[in-house]
Amino acid sequence: MPELPEVETTVKGLKSKVLKRAFVDVWSDWKKLIKKPKDFEIFRKELKNKKIINIWRRAKNIIFDLSPTNFGSEKKEHSKERKNLKLVRDKSDGFSLLVHQKMTGHLLYGTWIIKNKEWHPLQKGPLEDKNNKYIHIIFFLDNKKMIALSDVRKFAKIELWKTRELLNSKEFNKLGPEPLEKSFTFEKFKKIMTGKTGKAKQVIMNPEVIAGIGNIYSNEALWRAKIHPEKNIGKLSKSETKLLYQAIKDVLRIGVKLGGESFSDYRKPDGSKGDFDTERRVYKREGQKCYRCKAKIKRIKFGGRSAFFCPSCQKI
Repeated sequence: MPELPEVETTVKGLKSKVLKRAFVDVWSDWKKLIKKPKDFEIFRKELKNKKIINIWRRAKNIIFDLSPTNFGSEKKEHSKERKNLKLVRDKSDGFSLLVHQKMTGHLLYGTWIIKNKEWHPLQKGPLEDKNNKYIHIIFFLDNKKMIALSDVRKFAKIELWKTRELLNSKEFNKLGPEPLEKSFTFEKFKKIMTGKTGKAKQVIMNPEVIAGIGNIYSNEALWRAKIHPEKNIGKLSKSETKLLYQAIKDVLRIGVKLGGESFSDYRKPDGSKGDFDTERRVYKREGQKCYRCKAKIKRIKFGGRSAFFCPSCQKI
């Protein structure tokens, strides 16, 4: 599943291409991806002629802020912190398009033509990657370009909200803080962890505790901090807590800088792979040597997910 670095990479890639562009139409061969409104024709009608005035991320959600009409140009300012999420302007007619890419989805930018019921990119290059061919949604823009969703398992979620309703929704209000925000200090991290119990990996992956951390970066952060994934988070020493805090920030920053991890399905909006694979230390490295001590990386399963760790460096 695309995690914070992959989603942030997608936001940055699209933001540089589609701001001030307007949606002119939308196509889908798997309308179940549209969750709000569930009627595809209503969704299509509501989206048409709306201009993209901002793109931002909250946890693993991509949000396109849209003007109320095709002439709208008013700006919205958002903080990514839960308590500061608000509209600057006092209007209720702005819309937001939310995309959650789920397990195998990723957004692409380019132009495609349909042949024999399949979409083919007009551009030679990364968009031709086989992982980019599972296109089930295409948004047509007013510059003749398109935003496409490729999703082999068709689990992605797309919703069109009134902006104010989205920002006040239960789903948004229960999300934890953004770990790359300046306000996410060590003191704040300590406060969040106070009273928490449970396996370290599961706790830091909980989006209500910290937003955006998934299986890849939780494994990598715990390896950097030398903390066993099953260690009770409530029993971390102050020094271990500080190491974990710094490891989370470091690994996510590197992930964003390198454009995310493309070990599996994820691709950047131009269709190319992210480069975090060069920094991967434990994720999917079962049986290989630890980069630190040369012991063999192990894999265990709990909570329905795999945890990769070094049994020598990360003792419970």
